[in-house]
Amino acid sequence: MSEQFCDVGRGITLCFETFGEPASEPALLIMGLGTQMIAWHEDFCRALADRGFYVVRFDNRDAGRSTHVHGAPPTIPQLLRRSRAAAHYTLRDMAQDSARLLDELGLAPAHVIGASMGGMIAQTLAAHSPEKVSSLVSIMSSTGRLTSGQPSLRLYPFLLRRPPVGQAEFVSHVERAFATFGSRGLPRDESDIREMAVGSYERDHDPSGIGRQLAAIIASGDRTRELHSIRAPTLVVHGTVDPLVAPSGGRATVRAIPGAKLLRIRGMGHDLPRVIWPRLIDAIVENAARAEKRTRDATARDTAAGEAAAAMNA
Repeated sequence: MSEQFCDVGRGITLCFETFGEPASEPALLIMGLGTQMIAWHEDFCRALADRGFYVVRFDNRDAGRSTHVHGAPPTIPQLLRRSRAAAHYTLRDMAQDSARLLDELGLAPAHVIGASMGGMIAQTLAAHSPEKVSSLVSIMSSTGRLTSGQPSLRLYPFLLRRPPVGQAEFVSHVERAFATFGSRGLPRDESDIREMAVGSYERDHDPSGIGRQLAAIIASGDRTRELHSIRAPTLVVHGTVDPLVAPSGGRATVRAIPGAKLLRIRGMGHDLPRVIWPRLIDAIVENAARAEKRTRDATARDTAAGEAAAAMNA
């Protein structure tokens, strides 16, 4: 698909692509920390479109070909102290980017699906702009509470290392990252990982962007209370062996969002291997159907109330 650009205000332009028929139910895919929209593989997007969705994937601010914000990333001491002073924006700002993208494309409300930091953005969008969200799917994400969803201590040296500059070194870095926190109990998609790494480097390579996004997560703090307000049908998906966002993050998300359902995928780490796609897509479709049923039920109630009122006035 050809890339397009959308001005969403406040000096931010988002790069996006679409899949499927515009008349279908819209589905917005939001990717995670330092990760470009191409991490939502084209084959995954097409498979989702084949199930009746008009799929939109996009680069968050500070990723890919979307606007990169000026400003220094947080220092390692600031990250370790979880200092909010280093942030140039918050998750709520990123959620507003998503909301305005939906508005500009005329697609609200949409089924919103977010992975990792993208799940945090999707949750924030559903909490603060409920009229934009038909249903919510939060994948390998958390609530921001320090007592759940924290990465394994063995990952800290890797997480605090700056990405290399050269393409070959960058690709190797991404491959090592997926070997470190990706699925271990499921078949690995080595060619997909390498293709994404090469494509990401060719599209954009701003080593400071991931730091600014991480600062946004830290500045947003614990979002548990605001998640209590979410009313969109919600599915929480988490791998049983995720070392980057511990499974407790998924459980905390389910507890925070009224009526949320949890799908545990055995052997899944912090990635989206092809082998899980059929199960994940089935779950997304089922969750979207919950939203459609709720809309039909509300319409039927409104119609019945209107007919009763008309009969009383007759």
